[in-house]
Amino acid sequence: GVVGVGQDITEKKQAEQAKTALADDLARLIDAANAPIFGIDVKGNVNEWNQMAARLTGYRKEYVMGKNLVDEFIMPEYKASVKEVLDNALNGRDTANYEFPL
Repeated sequence: GVVGVGQDITEKKQAEQAKTALADDLARLIDAANAPIFGIDVKGNVNEWNQMAARLTGYRKEYVMGKNLVDEFIMPEYKASVKEVLDNALNGRDTANYEFPL
């Protein structure tokens, strides 16, 4: 014989769709922001680069993605201080606004 069990997953699918829609909305908001926004992973590699970051730096998103921000794009005299600020941010320590040239 065969034994089967059924379960209504309508609510679960709706919650997943809502979460996906929210993530898509946030990604569009970041990309279209009037401020340069970038993201890095725990190794310092670029994993987000919005349109304004591309416009201000001249580096296309496709070019910077996956590259180490500090090693590849920060001027030598700023590397140590930028790395410290980013490391602090990655470790959950607050940092005041910090400007650096790319």
